[in-house]
Amino acid sequence: MKIKVILSVIAIIAGLAVGFYFFRPHTFHGTVIQSPEPSFDFTLTGPNGDVSLSDYRGKVVLIYFGYTFCPDICPGTLANVAQALRGMGTKADDVQLIMVSLDPERDTPEKLAEYMGHFHPSFIGVTGTKEQLDEVASLYGIFYQKTESSGASGYLIDHTATLMALDREGYMKLVFPFGVTSQEIADDLKYMLRQ
Repeated sequence: MKIKVILSVIAIIAGLAVGFYFFRPHTFHGTVIQSPEPSFDFTLTGPNGDVSLSDYRGKVVLIYFGYTFCPDICPGTLANVAQALRGMGTKADDVQLIMVSLDPERDTPEKLAEYMGHFHPSFIGVTGTKEQLDEVASLYGIFYQKTESSGASGYLIDHTATLMALDREGYMKLVFPFGVTSQEIADDLKYMLRQ
């Protein structure tokens, strides 16, 4: 009798532990945003013509503002996202990364296509006029400014280095800070794709 009671208590405790593990709320690695409206839709120029944010409704969209001559932050962030997607298997097909170039002088659509292809075949780079980029950056809360450099590039662009995640309906859901790991990105994206 005592053994049955002890086994029952152990089974109940094990069941509660398993239930807590699988049904606990998800803890996001990015900052959660409760956007009341869909994100601002923009159309910029990609390698094959116009690219609109709304073209990717139905997918989780990652938006990153950067440029191809960026010495460290941009390639580091793009590499982390690429690694996260490679670790997600076929679920990665439901995620689209779009990098908005903040350097229209040097980043042609062709240059962006080549650069983005080094990280992941699905990544898209877009550009536009300075006026278009100023508007899109402003609406997404991105600061950037050109600064002179003594290096071979002639100038660098200081910019906000966050990665934004929009859900399948186009609502901003997460903002990842610079330095978020590939595993943390993958963890949050998998959760968003279950919604």
